[in-house]
Amino acid sequence: MKLDHVVESQQFTVPLLLELFERSRSMERVVARGGTRDYDDKIMATLFYEPSTRTRFSFEAAMHRLGGNVLSTEQAKAFSSEIEGEQLEDTIRIVSGYADVIVVRHHESGGARRAARVSSVPIVNAGDGRGGQHPTQALLDLYTIHRERRSLDGLSIAIVGELDEGRTARSLTYLLSKFDRVKIYFVSPPEVQMRPDILEHLEEHQVWYALERDVSKVLGEVDVVYQTRLRPERLADRGAQARYNLDAKLLSAMRRDAMILHPLPRTVEIDPAVDGDPRALYFRQARNGIFVRMALLTMLWDTTGA
Repeated sequence: MKLDHVVESQQFTVPLLLELFERSRSMERVVARGGTRDYDDKIMATLFYEPSTRTRFSFEAAMHRLGGNVLSTEQAKAFSSEIEGEQLEDTIRIVSGYADVIVVRHHESGGARRAARVSSVPIVNAGDGRGGQHPTQALLDLYTIHRERRSLDGLSIAIVGELDEGRTARSLTYLLSKFDRVKIYFVSPPEVQMRPDILEHLEEHQVWYALERDVSKVLGEVDVVYQTRLRPERLADRGAQARYNLDAKLLSAMRRDAMILHPLPRTVEIDPAVDGDPRALYFRQARNGIFVRMALLTMLWDTTGA
């Protein structure tokens, strides 16, 4: 199935996701043997208009494991020609002449889509704006769940935190809506609850969901707890943040075979005491990002003939 760009989660079908998961497993084996030189003629440009460590390093590590080369800037908003007023589209037109793929993190929602319209090489969205999308994070989240469960049909998940502007939560929800009998609990203070556009999408695709305010109420009901950050300055009651933090006490309410995920970085929403619990998979989840991004890069090149 053709994959020209990676801009949003909606573009992925179930067959394409399963193909990605299979290829990601093969990339685990590639990394275990020290990488490959199969893509040593490829150059990846990482163009980050917002600061990032984990996502940028993950993409760059993936490219190096494939044998390719990297052109990188982490503060493109401050250090590129945008400071002189250059439009994103002009930057992309120029950089696409230097590289075989461009990984873009942009401060505006829809920035990656703008880039894809004018680029002569594949664009990969590494996060765009508040309330935008971060599809590769959602893909590695889904891969982590699939690797543990083997099937995503019938999955129940609690997505916890600041959801209205949470691009990882939004992207993951779009992917989950493609599978059968999925149940999603959105657990959040009402002022930062999931936006209506996502809820309307779920209703259109007949996906069960519930809006909850009490995280302890749903922990025993779900296969996955997907914890995200919650900034106290966005809450009417700043003290409410603590009620959504996952600590050792709340672990006792979870299923023994459940899993805890987090897109990272975390602050206080997961107590470090949770790290030693076998259900805490967020560091393994982060490592899975290398395999998934390796797989995505190869799929883009294999289908575009670049």
